[in-house]
Amino acid sequence: MELKQKALFAVEKLKAEYPGALCSLDYTDPFRLLVATRLSAQCTDARVNLVTPVLFGRYPTPEALAAADVEEVESIVHSCGFFRQKAKDIVASAGQIVAVYGGKVPDTIEALTALPGVGRKTANLIVGDIYGKPAVVADTHLIRISNRLGLVATKDPYKVEMELRGLLPPGESNDYCHRNVLHGRAVCDARKPRCEACVLRPVCDHAAQNDN
Repeated sequence: MELKQKALFAVEKLKAEYPGALCSLDYTDPFRLLVATRLSAQCTDARVNLVTPVLFGRYPTPEALAAADVEEVESIVHSCGFFRQKAKDIVASAGQIVAVYGGKVPDTIEALTALPGVGRKTANLIVGDIYGKPAVVADTHLIRISNRLGLVATKDPYKVEMELRGLLPPGESNDYCHRNVLHGRAVCDARKPRCEACVLRPVCDHAAQNDN
């Protein structure tokens, strides 16, 4: 089976398995998703969803957060881990968004990755979920599942993103990434994948290699 055929099979199977395909971070506007995604680095989405209501209750807008005391922000986001760098980044990003973009989160990968602490994973999430552009969010679940399927043979996030952009239908790529997160948590576990319960088993290299 060609890689594009395999990718399309995976898209359709995961769409049927996880029709919702929603981001697991809670947010009400682009800026809040940007901040939540920065806080989610090496932290669970569940923990971030507990912290962001407190943070945005105190600083509800980019303007408010841009003027915030970094130490106070640190105290609020402390439980998310790496709190000093995260607090510094989100206050600086808020300031840049206000100063350069008039308080509106930019809509391109290039502009987003110029913000402090914003990498391609976060930028893709914003342009995909908020602005409806084709996006590939190369998080740990997508990288792991793509390698197991045999769609890619690299763990480099940038290379995974670029290769999948060439394989996935542009209109499906963003939701497909969300579905990989759900599938990675439910079935394709990092340590012990449940291949016997996996809808992708017919096209999965890992399953074929480990089939008894």
